[in-house]
Amino acid sequence: MSPRTTGLSRRSALALGLAAPLGLPALASAAPLAVTDALGRTISLSGPAQRIVISFNFEEFTAVTGTAGWDRVVGFNRRQWEVNRSSNWIRYQAAIPRLKDLVDVGAGENNSFSVERVLSLRPDLVIVLALEYTALATAMAQIEAAGIPVMTVDYNAQRLDRHVASTLALGHATGSTDRAQALVDLYRSRVADIARRVEGLPKLRVYVELGQAGPGTFGNSYNDVMWGRMTQLAEGANIAAGRIPVGFHPMAPESVLAAAPEFVFITGSSWAGSPNAVRAGYGVDIETTRRTLAPYAARPGWAQLPAIQAGNLYAIETGLSRSLWDWTGTEYIAKQLHPAAFADVDPVADLRRYHEQFLPVAFDGTWMARLTAQSA
Repeated sequence: MSPRTTGLSRRSALALGLAAPLGLPALASAAPLAVTDALGRTISLSGPAQRIVISFNFEEFTAVTGTAGWDRVVGFNRRQWEVNRSSNWIRYQAAIPRLKDLVDVGAGENNSFSVERVLSLRPDLVIVLALEYTALATAMAQIEAAGIPVMTVDYNAQRLDRHVASTLALGHATGSTDRAQALVDLYRSRVADIARRVEGLPKLRVYVELGQAGPGTFGNSYNDVMWGRMTQLAEGANIAAGRIPVGFHPMAPESVLAAAPEFVFITGSSWAGSPNAVRAGYGVDIETTRRTLAPYAARPGWAQLPAIQAGNLYAIETGLSRSLWDWTGTEYIAKQLHPAAFADVDPVADLRRYHEQFLPVAFDGTWMARLTAQSA
C-alpha cells in the first residue's frame, strides 16, 4: 500500500497521534536550497535533488518522500538492504520495483564503496551516515571536490536533535517538507510521552546485545548510542555504560554476569548468512523468534542472572533502533520495565499504525517478544 498524496496540517497530525499520509509534491521551478544536515553543515542545492545516491536509512528516506522519492534515486548501498535486512529488501522490492535495477555503489563496512561508481551516476546529492562521512573522509572529499554535495543524516546517535535535523534535511532536500515535519512532530510527541511516563520511576538494570552471531559469541552492546540511549529514555540502567567505550562494542562475559541485569534484550533480524542469529522482523513467526532466542538463556552462568530467573529475556528487532520508528522499541523496553506506567500502550499496534501511515509495505512478523509466553 503506497502512501496517499493528501495534505495534513501539523495540528491535525498531532491530534491523530499518527500523521496521515503525505506525498512527495510535484516539483516547482527549481530554486536554490540551503539545507542544514545532521552535522550542522550547510548543503547548497540548485533545487530539490533529482539524482540521489543514498547509503543507509532507506526506510527513513521512504517515510519522508514516499515511494515517489525513489524515482529520483540512481544508486544505493545494496548490501545494507539485501544482506543486512533481507526480509525488508524482499518486501520493498515488491513495493518499489525499480530497486532491483538500481546501481550498487558499495558499502563502507566491507570496503566496497566506490567513488568512481558514484561519480559515474552524475548525482546532484549523496546522502550518507554521519559516521560514514568521517570514516570515509577521503572518499567524501573526492565526491565533494567533483562538485557533488554530500549530506549527512544521523539516527545512530539516538539523539532527538539529530533525529529531527536528519528528518528535516531529508524533507528539505527532496521537497517533502510537510511530510518530514509531520514525522518530526510525531517523533517528538512520542518521545516526550515516554519521558513523562517514566519520570521518577526506579532504574532497573538492563543489558542489550546484538544477536547476529548467536549465543556462542558475545555481540555488541551499546553505550550512549542506539539501544544504550533508548534504555536510558525507558528509565533503565544500561549495564554497558562505563563498561565499554561510547559506541557499540561487546561486553566481556564476566562483566555481564557481574552486572547482574534484571532485563535482557537480544536484538534479532533477517541477516543473510547468519544461521545462529535471533530471528525477528517481517515474516518471522513468534515460535521461530523464541526458538532462536532460547539458547541465550543457557549461556554459562546465565541461569543465575536475575533476568533469566525472572523470565525477563526478550527479543527485539534490530531495526527498531536508529530509525524514525525507534520510539516503538523504546516503548516496548519501557513497558517491560514499568508495566503499570504503560498499561494503555501497545508498542506493536503503534508500529503497525506507523507502517499504515508512512510506509509502502504491510506490517507483519515478530518484532518484540518475550521468551516465555506470558506478557509476550
